[in-house]
Amino acid sequence: MSSSLRIPKAELTGLYGALVKRMSRKMFGEVPDPVGVAWHNRKVLNFSFNVGRKAQKWDQCDESLKSFAHMATASLVGCSFCLDLGYFFAHNQGLDLDKAREVPRWRVSEVFTPLERDVMEYAEAMTQTPPTVTDELSARLLKALGPAALVELTMFIALANLMARSNVAMGVESQEFSAVCELKPIALASSA
Repeated sequence: MSSSLRIPKAELTGLYGALVKRMSRKMFGEVPDPVGVAWHNRKVLNFSFNVGRKAQKWDQCDESLKSFAHMATASLVGCSFCLDLGYFFAHNQGLDLDKAREVPRWRVSEVFTPLERDVMEYAEAMTQTPPTVTDELSARLLKALGPAALVELTMFIALANLMARSNVAMGVESQEFSAVCELKPIALASSA
């Protein structure tokens, strides 16, 4: 068990537990801590799995943009698990890893396009409490993406907030999935 967990992981038992272990190990090499923690409440775990599966089917917004938005959200919230998992998924999906590793310092990095910067600004603005999304930023994204993609991006960022904030509250930290893939470390966030 990770020493930071505020809720101990439960033992995954029964046929469903065996299936979850097998699938987790196939995908990640081990059972992610959030799965072990959520095992205490299977309805919550199943909700998380179902939402994740359904969100993976969304196809109106570019995967790279959603990936950068997810990682920008995770970086701002401070969810090292989500940030590492996002980098791991970017690797597995064949996305631009040089850009993915730079997301925590997107404001000073020179690798991003203006649209990618707007997407990460939008993710951070949605993540602020209270949210700080502006009409101007929304209008730029609406023009660049269209309404269907902007709705999808907005809901994807909202889900990223749900997962990141839940993980931070439960003390879930990175399990270094990206290190297993021998990826370069994620860039450190810039104060600029």
